[in-house]
Formats: sequence, structure tokens, C-alpha cells
Amino acid sequence: MSKFKVVSDFSPKGDQPNAIDELSNHILSGKQHNVLLGVTGSGKTFTMANVIARVEKPTLVIAPNKTLAAQLYNEFKLIFPENAVEYFVSYYDYYQPEAYIPSSDTYIQKDSSINEMIDKLRHSATRSVLSRRDVIVVASVSCIFGIGAPEDYLSMRINIENDEKINRDRMLLDLVTMHYERNDFDFHRGVFRVRGDRIEIFPAYEETKAIRVDFFGDQIESIAEIDSLRGSVIKKLEDVTIFPASHYVANKTRLKQATETIIEELKLRIDYFREENKLIEAQRIEERTNFDLEMILELGYCNGIENYSRHLTQRSQGEPPPTLIDYFPDDFLVFFDESHISMPQLRAMYKGDRSRKKTLVEYGFRLPSALANRPLKFEECKNVIKQAVYVSATPADYELEKGKDALVEQIARPTGLIDPEIEIRSATNQVDDLYEEIIFRHKKDERVLVTTLTKRMAEDLTEYYSDLGIKVRYLHADIKTLERMDIIKDLRTGSFNVLIGINLLR
Repeated sequence: MSKFKVVSDFSPKGDQPNAIDELSNHILSGKQHNVLLGVTGSGKTFTMANVIARVEKPTLVIAPNKTLAAQLYNEFKLIFPENAVEYFVSYYDYYQPEAYIPSSDTYIQKDSSINEMIDKLRHSATRSVLSRRDVIVVASVSCIFGIGAPEDYLSMRINIENDEKINRDRMLLDLVTMHYERNDFDFHRGVFRVRGDRIEIFPAYEETKAIRVDFFGDQIESIAEIDSLRGSVIKKLEDVTIFPASHYVANKTRLKQATETIIEELKLRIDYFREENKLIEAQRIEERTNFDLEMILELGYCNGIENYSRHLTQRSQGEPPPTLIDYFPDDFLVFFDESHISMPQLRAMYKGDRSRKKTLVEYGFRLPSALANRPLKFEECKNVIKQAVYVSATPADYELEKGKDALVEQIARPTGLIDPEIEIRSATNQVDDLYEEIIFRHKKDERVLVTTLTKRMAEDLTEYYSDLGIKVRYLHADIKTLERMDIIKDLRTGSFNVLIGINLLR
């Protein structure tokens, strides 16, 4: 079994050694709620890393936003180069949820743009969690939103071994059932291609590597890991496991059961609308659901298949949906980074999602079971998370109350630095005053963070200083997730000196 191994040129200093010892002892003794109260700059991430290595538990780190999650992911990747460090956030670059506005009789169809790289990272995360214990997944709070059941995802994987006897057409059918598409010309993630007795598969969780399987009749002759672009062999393999290309997968038996229960629910819903003399809603739900059923029976999936997740997973009404948390073993550990922000987010997600979907159900756009495709309720989160560490410089009352018997402080910084002096200046001529400070810091090859009240102000200020010859960029919510990571990296490496945005210090 692989163990966590911290690789760093630094060793714990200041309050870090004591914090690592205390937190590790609390976790190993079974304390459910723990608090790491550490001031800004005290090296809480390094402390978290050393605790993970000490307790040897699969770990989920929940951050309040994508940008912070990306920073933590990059830091953990550097600290644990020999272990599986994964990234799991919402894969939408753009997302307009399905909605209906009764007052204007306006139906808004779901519209979204999926980031292929983040989708790959999500699949890589679930594969790692199910196949090894030395895993750290850095996630946003979207990890409590429903995805496919881990038992279905795991049962649908295929294991391929050298010299194994298997019908080639059977393997092709298995790949299609796992939501891989055949494309003999455009080879990319989530597809496979066939060339005579050779099948090449581009796993959904890989970026540049694919799998080549050569047959001799109905026997596997060789397996190799190849470069997806050049086709050259990287290494020969004795066996390989291919995981599904979607988290919403189900075998034929499960699909048949699901379609039967969907039809039963549809009949009940049509009868309800007709009894209420809501004939438009009855016709609407019948047409929309029957179209989805045809797609599921023909292809194994449909657009918006997540709305039928309760049927696909055979869950009872009111039962919590499967989430990323369910992919972890029972003894996993959760860190809530910036817990004073992330914990309130967990409380709010369920109600916001339900309000929108309830309207869709009432007006016949979705079956009532669509309400089961939701985030976990806060109480459900507490039930599935057995051990948690709340990490914050300012933990809220909830965390302090829950972790009062396992509260660890980290005040002294490893660098020995104290908090910077805060200076309040007049708003008069503040733009010019800031320009002088930027020039002063630039001469010392230092960086400047500028916080504004609005996105428009950040963009205008960036344009103004850029015209004056300052190397400056802005950062706010309209910038795509991966681009934010690049901007922060460029700031660190000195490609530019000034970053302007909102909540940069959060």
C-alpha cells in the first residue's frame, strides 16, 4: 500500500510542529470535529499536508471557491509528488440552469459550456479515490452535489488482461455502455477507434495517454500505453482497468428497471395534472419524458439524464443522492479550508437548488423525482462526514462549538514575521497615490494587490494603469477557472507586478 510522502525543502517551524502533533493525535484518537485556528501566513497548508502524511487517511479538502481550490491543488501537488493529488470542481465554464418563469410564461432551456480539462480532472479524481488510498482530492463545495452512484461507476469498469479470451465485439459494446463513443478519425478523450484487430481507447481521465489493445482472434495479444498524438508506445502493460466516461452509467438491467419506474411515475403525474384540469402541463410532461425515455433506451443516456438519477440509482424518495463523498472509504478525512466561508455555503446550496426545480415540476417540465438530483442537505453532510478539520484564521461559532475539545492554535509564523502595519489614507487622489506606491514597490521587484468594490472598477483601473506602462492584470468571477490559475502563477513569477480584483485577500 502506497503511503503519503511529504517532499519539501522546508521543515515545520514556529507553531507548526505542535499543531501537527496535536491535530494528528486528535484525529488518530477518533475526534470527529477538530479546529486548526491559524493566522494568515502561518503555513496552515503545510501543516495540513504533514497531518495527512501522519494519519495516513484518504483526504478530501473542501475550499470555498475554485481559485482557492486551484491554489491548494498546486501546493499539494508539489508537496506530494509521489501520491495522487486530484482536483474536483464544477466543470462548467458557463452554466444557465433550466428554469421556468410563470409570470411571463418563459421557459429557459439549460445551456452550458463544459471545460474539457476540468471534466478530465473530475474523472481522474473519482478513479483515484476508488483505486488507491494515498489520495488527496481538493474540491469546491460543488462536491456535495449529486453525481452517479460509486457502485455503478465501479461495476461498469472493465479489466483487460494479456492473453485473456474475450470477443472483440463484446469489448466494443462494453465501451459504448460505459459512454465511450466510437470515432475512427478524431481521437480525443472519451472515444475509442478500431483498426482491424486493434482497439485504441482514450480514457476520460487521461490527457495525453491512451490504451492500445491488440487481438488475435478472440484472444488479447498485447496491451500498451501509447502517446495519444503520435501513437508511439510508452510502455507495455500486463493488464489495465478502464473506468467509465460518465459518472451517470448503468448496466442494461438497471436501465430497464429505471425506464419502468420512470414510466410508472409519468403515469401518476399525468393523472394528477388531468385531475387538476392542467391539460397543458399533462401534455408537456408526457411529451418531454417520452422523448427522454426513447433516448435512454436507444443510447443509454439523454440530455439532462441527471434528473432521472433517483431511478437510475434505485433510491427511495427523500434518500440523499450519491456524491463525491460516497466514493471515499469510511475512514476518510475532510479539511474545510476557510471554514468560516465554506460551511455557510454548504448550508445554502440545497435551498437555492430546490426553489428553481420546484417550479419546473409544478408546471410539467420535470417529474417530481428530478428534485432528487440535488446537493446534500447540511444535516446529510454531517451524517456522511465522520472526521473533519475546520481550518480558518477566524472560525465561526459553529466550528468553535463543535471542535472546542480539539482546538489547535497556530499563531507564530515559521518566518517569525508579525502582522503588517495597517495605514488608513484619505480617498482624495487615491488613484495617483496608489500609482506612486506601485512604482515604489516595482523598483524593489515586489508585487501589489489592489482590491476594488466592483468588477467594472477593477477593469477600468487595470486599463488606466496599463496605459501608464504598469504591468497589471485584473481577476474576478468572469475569468475562467483555469485562466485564474495562470494569472496567479504569472503574478508569482513576475510576468506582471500588479493584480487588481475583488476579495483578493479572502
